Amino acid sequence: MREAVGAPNVLGGLDLEGYLDPYAFGEGAPFRPSAAVIPASVEEIQRVLTAARQHQLPLWTVSRGRNYGYGGAAPRVSGSVVLDLHRMNRILEVDQELGYVLVEPGVSFLDMHAHLRANKHRLVLSVPDIGWGSLIGNALERGFGYAAHGEHIAFSCGLEVVLADGSVVRTGMGAVPGGTAWHLYRGGCGPALEGLFQQSSLGIVTKMGFWLMPQPENVVVCMVKAPRRDDLGALVDAIRPLLMDGTVQTKAVIGNATIVASMMGERAAWFAGDGPMPASAVRSMMADLEVGWWNARFALYGPTSLTTARLDVVRAAVAAVPDLVLDVRSYPGDVNPEMVHPADRAQLGIPSTDLVRMAAWQGGEPAHTDISLVCPATAADTMRQLDLIQSTVETAGFDYAGGFTLDARAAIALALLSFDRKDERQRERVRDAVGNVIVAAAAAGYAPYRSHLAFMDRIADTYGFNEHALRSVQVTLKDALDPEGLLSPGKQGIWPTSSAPAVSTRQ
Repeated sequence: MREAVGAPNVLGGLDLEGYLDPYAFGEGAPFRPSAAVIPASVEEIQRVLTAARQHQLPLWTVSRGRNYGYGGAAPRVSGSVVLDLHRMNRILEVDQELGYVLVEPGVSFLDMHAHLRANKHRLVLSVPDIGWGSLIGNALERGFGYAAHGEHIAFSCGLEVVLADGSVVRTGMGAVPGGTAWHLYRGGCGPALEGLFQQSSLGIVTKMGFWLMPQPENVVVCMVKAPRRDDLGALVDAIRPLLMDGTVQTKAVIGNATIVASMMGERAAWFAGDGPMPASAVRSMMADLEVGWWNARFALYGPTSLTTARLDVVRAAVAAVPDLVLDVRSYPGDVNPEMVHPADRAQLGIPSTDLVRMAAWQGGEPAHTDISLVCPATAADTMRQLDLIQSTVETAGFDYAGGFTLDARAAIALALLSFDRKDERQRERVRDAVGNVIVAAAAAGYAPYRSHLAFMDRIADTYGFNEHALRSVQVTLKDALDPEGLLSPGKQGIWPTSSAPAVSTRQ
C-alpha cells in the first residue's frame, strides 16, 4: 500500500482514530479498521486494488467519511482497510452555460459553494443539512438537499467507476471516444449502469457530473407553522399538491419543535429531568422560540413576477387549513450569504456546519444516530409513521426530535436520536430503539432508505431480502463484478457467496 500511494498516505495504529465510528452505540470494536490508505488518483486506486487482491484485504470505500449518524468512516468488517478518497478533491469542470459541474469524491459542499462564489458562477448548489460531506458520497447514498435540485442522485449525470479488477468504466455518453455529452445526457448504448453504484459495493466512483440550478432573480423562503401534533396530516395534505403541480420547487422539510430547538441549544434550557420532555416543557419551548409543534420550510424560485404568483397559490393553500401560519422571507438570487437568515441558508444553496450541534441535545458527550423510513406522502401514512416512531423513541426514554422530508409522492420520516456516548445505558437504549423501529416498520410495510453499519444485516434479515429475487440479483452482481468480495463487503447487508477468508464470516 505504501508503494501504491506513498508512505505518508497509509495510516495505522493511533492514526486511525478518525476512522472509528465517532458516535458508536457499542464499543465500536466490530467496525475497527486495520489501516487506512488515501490515494490521490485513479492510477493509485488501481495499485491499491492490486495489493488488496494479492493479500486478500477487504477495502471499505469512503469519500470523506463524514456521515457520522450512520457510522462515519468505520468499515463494516473489522480489519478492513479504509479506502479514503478525500485527497481526490478536484473540481474538474464548471459549465455556466449548460449548468453542470464535474467533481471528484473529495469535493465537499463547502468546497463547491466556495468555488462557485470565488469564480462568480451564477449557479445554485443544492446542499444537505451539514456541508462538510462529499457531493458524490451524499448522492450515492441517496442523500438529499433543500434547493430545487434536492434529489441529488436524480440530478447526477455521468460516472467514472473503478471496478474490483482495476478496470475503469465511464457510464452513458462517457463511454463514447471523444464524446461531448457525458454530463448532459444520461442515456447510452445498452442497459444503464449508474444505479448499480448507489449504496453499492460493486465499484469505486471516482468522478461524477451534477446539474445545478441557474441563479434565479428571486428566492422566497416559506415556513408554515402548525400548533398541534395532530395537525401533521392536514399540513401534509396542504403542501403535497403544491409539490405535485410544481408550485413549490423544493422538498418541504417538516420538523417538530424539538428538532428545531436542537439546532439552537440543549434540552436542559427547557427540561433537565429524565425521560421524554413533558408537554408543558414542549409548549414553553414553542413559545420561547416562536415555532409551531410542526414547522414546514420550502422555497420558491424565479423572476419576481413568478415567485409572487407562486406565493399567492401558497398563501391560498395555507389559508384553507385552520390555524396554520405562514412566515415568508424574500431574497435576491445573488444575495450575500451573510445577509441570509441562518434557517434559510439551505434553501439558498448555502452550506454550513451549524446543525452538527443537534448531537448535543441530550448533553454529555454529544452523539446521535438517525432513523429514516419511507412512506407515501399522505396524511394517513405520515400520521401512522409518527405514531410508530414517536412511541418507540419515547418508550426508550428519548425525546422525539424529528419530522418528515416531503416530496410530491413520498415522504421520509427522519428522527434524530441524540445521546451521551459515554453513557452505556443510553447507548443500549439507542440500539434497542432503532431495532424496535425496524421490526415495527417492517410489519407496517415501511422500510428505511439508508442504515447505520450496525443495522445493515438486521434490516436485510428482517425484510427477508435474502430470500427474495432482488437480493438474489444483487448477490449475483456482487459475485460477478467482485468475485473475491474485496470491495466494501457487507454494505447494505449484501455479502458475496465467495468463501474468501477475509470476508467469509459476518462480524
